[in-house]
Amino acid sequence: MSKALRLSEKWFRRGLWLVALVFASFLIGLGGTIVGDLPRVERPLQLDDFLDKPAAERLRQQVRDAGEAEQAAQAALEQARLQHAKARSDTQAEREGYANWLAARSATQRAEHDPEVIARTRALDALKAAEHKAQQAVQAEQQAQLDARQSAQAARQRLGEMERAGRERLTAERHRVELRVFLYRLALTLPLLIVAGWLFVKKRKGMYWPFVWGFIFFALFAFFVELVPYLPSYGGYVRYIVGIALTALVGRYAIVALNRYLERQKQAEALPERERRKELGYDVALARLAKGVCPGCERPVDLKDGATDFCPHCGIGLHVACGSCGARKSAFTRFCFRCGAAQEDAAKDAGHGGPAEPRPQTGAASRMST
Repeated sequence: MSKALRLSEKWFRRGLWLVALVFASFLIGLGGTIVGDLPRVERPLQLDDFLDKPAAERLRQQVRDAGEAEQAAQAALEQARLQHAKARSDTQAEREGYANWLAARSATQRAEHDPEVIARTRALDALKAAEHKAQQAVQAEQQAQLDARQSAQAARQRLGEMERAGRERLTAERHRVELRVFLYRLALTLPLLIVAGWLFVKKRKGMYWPFVWGFIFFALFAFFVELVPYLPSYGGYVRYIVGIALTALVGRYAIVALNRYLERQKQAEALPERERRKELGYDVALARLAKGVCPGCERPVDLKDGATDFCPHCGIGLHVACGSCGARKSAFTRFCFRCGAAQEDAAKDAGHGGPAEPRPQTGAASRMST
């Protein structure tokens, strides 16, 4: 078809396609912004929304308190262990000194040292009592640390069970939110797709076709980019059901369109040739000829052999003799390529199959022949 268009018309068409693409890009930007803001319609979900908040807060406070108590017990335990080690060291030193002193006294056997024996024994007993007390302090801090750890563990376990149940409810609610957001997207994109289908069927060849095609591109982008990737997948059922439904709709439309086309072609081929030519548009006929197919039945025809004047499939005339100069020319052109004469009678000339008798040359044709 592009070979039959004027040079200016080609550039105008390219410019109009550019207008269609720019129009579609702005619509896509606007639609993407709207679709991107759709999730904000739903309130963001958090785990605490599905918990008994007072009970959960009490458990979390218990965990925090137990953790602080465990840290305090650990610090006190370290101090107690240090005091116990010091007491044990003092006791050990006193015991060794007392043992040496007893050895010296046994060697001298002096009775006046007996009160000192009693005093040293009492001092050693006091040190051992201090060591025992330090040992008890260590054990008490260990017990406090163990109690705090067990309390924190029990609180964490109860909180974990509560959060596990809440997390299950959160997951279920998120699935419902995803489905609602998908339905919002569907409610936005499906009418656009329906309108685009109607425009494609009714208005794609009208005066404002760039805006029609821009809207069609926008609707297709909104459906396949903004909607299809967000199809919820509950075991794949929704995705496959939607795919089956879309395939069935598109397939039915294609089958119906094909049958209608074949029926129109059958009816057209049954009409007289002159009426068939009237039904064909000039640009459509030239476009089909440029593709090497018959303008009437769209079947392949060898147009370059120099001998095929009629379609062997439907019988429509493809080449005729110019009524002015007798040159063999396309039956669908409006002027003779050799003499420039108008071809008002091309349809009638194509009907009888033979070259028409030359008519007297007038005007430009006679001047060219001279």
